[in-house]
Amino acid sequence: MVKIRLSRKGRKHQAYYSIVAIDSRKKRDSGEFLEILGFYDPRSKETKLNKEGIEKWLKNGAQPTLTVENLFKKNNLFN
Repeated sequence: MVKIRLSRKGRKHQAYYSIVAIDSRKKRDSGEFLEILGFYDPRSKETKLNKEGIEKWLKNGAQPTLTVENLFKKNNLFN
């Protein structure tokens, strides 16, 4: 199963996250993602999303995690 989830990047206390499509059996930061779909910076609350890529993966059966789903809702994406 493919999941759309966050992958942690950055330094200690200065984290930001990539939103990626990844096989659910892989580790969070393994780097073996299928596609990068955007990023989220919790410090500045900045979010950039690739809407076409997200739509493609959702149509193919990918499941977003709860946190990613909340980010989609905050950005008025797939209410």
